[in-house]
Amino acid sequence: SLHSVFTVLFMYFTSISTAQTTDCLHLREQCINDANGCKSVWNVVEDVCNISVLGNRCKAEDAIGCNRIIQVLADEYPEFKNCVCTTDDLCSIMTLLGKQCSLDKDNISTETKLQWSLSALSKQAYTANGTCLDVNKECVEDEVCNKQLSLYLKVCSVNKKCNMGECQAAIRFFYQNMPFEVAQMMTFCDCIQPDESCHRARELLHGKPCAVTAVPPPSCLNIIHVCEENELCRKKYTTFRSKCWRHVTKKCYDDEACLETLIKGDMPCSANADCKEAYISNWGTMLRVECTCQNLLPTEQPLCKLFHHMLHSKSCFS
Repeated sequence: SLHSVFTVLFMYFTSISTAQTTDCLHLREQCINDANGCKSVWNVVEDVCNISVLGNRCKAEDAIGCNRIIQVLADEYPEFKNCVCTTDDLCSIMTLLGKQCSLDKDNISTETKLQWSLSALSKQAYTANGTCLDVNKECVEDEVCNKQLSLYLKVCSVNKKCNMGECQAAIRFFYQNMPFEVAQMMTFCDCIQPDESCHRARELLHGKPCAVTAVPPPSCLNIIHVCEENELCRKKYTTFRSKCWRHVTKKCYDDEACLETLIKGDMPCSANADCKEAYISNWGTMLRVECTCQNLLPTEQPLCKLFHHMLHSKSCFS
């Protein structure tokens, strides 16, 4: 139970608190090598906090349970404060992983970016007419791209039970570390009907169904409200709005009563490079989850349709 986990953690860290160390990695090593049961507790911490997922070492699926376990530690022993990301509700943990947490919060990996710089694809200029099948083929034939694509598909594979959170993290890692030109090739690729193999390639590249399809589909209002409660998502949504829908932000900002008065014609989209970058940055977040305006009250429809237009309309990039 959670209570017994707290107790073992409490007892174990009482025994090492005299060391007055703030080295989280060292604490973690001590715990893993400990003969008094700390290792099994660490396994529970890893489990609850889900910190060993690819490109997502700080994401806690059960954020509340994870925060509780780690927070007990930080409350009891101030020297552990440095092991807690207090500003990040996705991860309240620097948890015995040293600085990796603060570096990887948004899934940016210097090492992966370096690998991409060696890819022939990174030298290509983006052209808007590539089909998803062509793009997929180019990626598979490129050593760096194929390696990164394989890592991502391994997590989001349709052959195993879908874990939306893990798949979204893998997509963020995939798209946010590749060169902007390559990301545009992949996110803006399309298919000519009725090419089945192209549609399949598009689904793979765009995280379907695992990262974007929830059953039942949430309302677009709910997506926005949940996003605004999450630090990482809120930051991306704010950037996306300011870069792509400047007119909306300037006129209404967060005022929903004001937003309801807008119609699609009032909403020019900037569609410049900054907007495209902000849009790609949304990939792998709940902002890309397919949402609906069905089953809402008539009074909620206008705002919901506005949010759906902002998040899913192709008008911005076609």
